[in-house]
Amino acid sequence: MAAPSADGLLLVDKPAGMTSHDVVAAARRGYGQPRIGHAGTLDPFATGLLVLLLGRGTRLIPYLDAEPKVYDATIRFGAETDTDDVTGAVVREAPLPAPAAVDAALAAMVGDLVQRPPAYSAKQVGGVRAYAAARRGRPLALPPVAVRVHAWTVRARRGADLDVTVTCGGGTYVRALARDLGAAAGSAAHLTALRRVRAGIFDVADAHAIDAVRAGDAPR
Repeated sequence: MAAPSADGLLLVDKPAGMTSHDVVAAARRGYGQPRIGHAGTLDPFATGLLVLLLGRGTRLIPYLDAEPKVYDATIRFGAETDTDDVTGAVVREAPLPAPAAVDAALAAMVGDLVQRPPAYSAKQVGGVRAYAAARRGRPLALPPVAVRVHAWTVRARRGADLDVTVTCGGGTYVRALARDLGAAAGSAAHLTALRRVRAGIFDVADAHAIDAVRAGDAPR
């Protein structure tokens, strides 16, 4: 695939440990294009497809944000964390659920749902970021939001871990889905791995490695 023009888009396979903004900053330096944004934030521990928009392409961000996303995720039952993922501290423990209880919870969590965003998120209340308040020990009371889950596919069951592929609408927190799935199954749960494999019509198989982005030399 050729390097992107001054206007357009660039698909990046984000590695773990980088924020979405880190990837944008690397692309700005690599391509000498200051006007770059991204559609659909990925948490630092997550990997996978991040769609960057360049120049006039940034006008498409609101539309791409709303597109369905597909994720491969690993959910660990038995413990809930303050971040709803593996990076946080355990705040609640519970017995592991029966497989039938998990299956029933998955079936119930399809369609239009109401979701409480994670305490550690970029949501704002009164101009204050939720993650900033949570780090100060004063988590915000975040209002629930409407989200949509299109489908779940169970890929593997490994003790306390459940490997799934979930297709959901834009703006859905997969961390919160994991937390709520644990509660719905009569247990507790958090996310231990997350990889975005698709966003709208775009697939991670077509994405560039971060080293190519840093060099401004997308591979052909």
